[in-house]
Amino acid sequence: MEQQPTLRTLLGRRDLHLRLVGDEAALPPGSLDRPLRWVHNSDLTDPTPFLAEDIALLTTGTQFGDDDEAGVGAYVHRLVDRGVVALGFGTEVHRSGIPAGLAAACAAWGLPLLEVPYGTPFIAVARAHAEAIAAQAYARRTWALETQRALSVAALRPHGLESTLTELSRRLGCWVGMYDAAGQLVHEHPADGSSPALDEAAADLLVRGGSANRVVQAGEAAHTLLTVGRAGHLRGVVAIASGTLDPETRGVVTSVIAMAGLSLEQSQQLERSRRRLHRQLLASLLADDPTLARRVLGALPPAPIVVAVAAGQRQSAVVEWWERQPADAPAAFLAESEEGLVMCLAVGDAGLLDEVAARTGVRIGASAPEEYTGFSRAHAQALTALRRSGEAGVARYADTAETSVLAAFATDEARLIAESLLAPLRQHDTQEGAELERSLRVWLEHDTRLEPAAAALGVHRHTLRTRIGQAAMILDADLTSFPARAELWAALRTAGDQ
Repeated sequence: MEQQPTLRTLLGRRDLHLRLVGDEAALPPGSLDRPLRWVHNSDLTDPTPFLAEDIALLTTGTQFGDDDEAGVGAYVHRLVDRGVVALGFGTEVHRSGIPAGLAAACAAWGLPLLEVPYGTPFIAVARAHAEAIAAQAYARRTWALETQRALSVAALRPHGLESTLTELSRRLGCWVGMYDAAGQLVHEHPADGSSPALDEAAADLLVRGGSANRVVQAGEAAHTLLTVGRAGHLRGVVAIASGTLDPETRGVVTSVIAMAGLSLEQSQQLERSRRRLHRQLLASLLADDPTLARRVLGALPPAPIVVAVAAGQRQSAVVEWWERQPADAPAAFLAESEEGLVMCLAVGDAGLLDEVAARTGVRIGASAPEEYTGFSRAHAQALTALRRSGEAGVARYADTAETSVLAAFATDEARLIAESLLAPLRQHDTQEGAELERSLRVWLEHDTRLEPAAAALGVHRHTLRTRIGQAAMILDADLTSFPARAELWAALRTAGDQ
């Protein structure tokens, strides 16, 4: 990348005969290498209201009084505060040589001081810098055109996207990497340029799902991350080991992002055809007949199997994660459906579901082990587990089933009936300040045994017996019968605490 014109660039113009006053080593590090925006001249006592940052100011010194060291020091201080890069003094115009007080003030404040000889007009200095800016802009535009041509040629090679990213890395002179929709690094040049912090930042962008670019600090280097694809359908992230991109570089990178999106979209067309086929095969599996799927695919994951369903906007990331697995990775069957992405894999490989959920941030419901003749039952179990899961991760049917059969009947209608049944009891407790509902719940939890239930409540067993009898009267229920107790227990569990 061409360097932006600096004070050193200006000093290097031999035709200007400029001279740095003093020793460069005495100046703050990098003083001569700061980007120089412009060159301006003024003899005002305080020109700072009319100056921009990062400019070099030229003056003939008419504003300085004789032996006014305090005024000269204040003048230099104002220039430094305004962000002036350097001060050029035109000698032999109004003053012979450079005033000692000015040289001392510039040295004290770390401001580079240039001597502009009588034979060098100020306008020549400004023109020289303008020419340097124009030359630098032309060089950047030329670089951008040559880079675009090279990237276009690279895109025509086998593995065009990878070749394009490698060429971009060479042209920028820095590391370039690409993450797929699952957040996995799929290409980089040169090798070993990523880091855990960078991987995490790319994954975070993908989880958010919006088109964006971000500058992140990974170790000692800043990286620019840019998403590939449209919001809600991201295809990946391109990472560049540079925290700042000038307009020409950003234009080149933007074209690469567009090419990457197009390349990935084209590959998706073939992928869509494959997914349509898998949807049709899923229909045959849901009929508990794996014959057609085996005939078309050649093989399925060995039984017994686990069927899982993933829900959420990042189902495509799950597919890409599976596709990026090595050739010797465990076999899996994936198919899209209205309920979500259906996955089928051997029981011994079910632990991969936790890995893919952690990588992509999706919710997954997983069935209990089944044979292919029970595929539809396993699919229903996976959907049940998915509906009961509330956050990203894997919910297994075996775990959710342990919450009891009553949980399956906890519908809005059932809750309404349960609340109506308990309404008289709750009204009594509210009016009398009693605890009949709580006493009933604890009594039933202790298998209707008075002694342990009374101990749990902190009351005498006779008091508890009286409360149970009173509750039975209010509810008009015969709590000596099992059906009445079972119905009351179901109502208490369904309605929940008041």
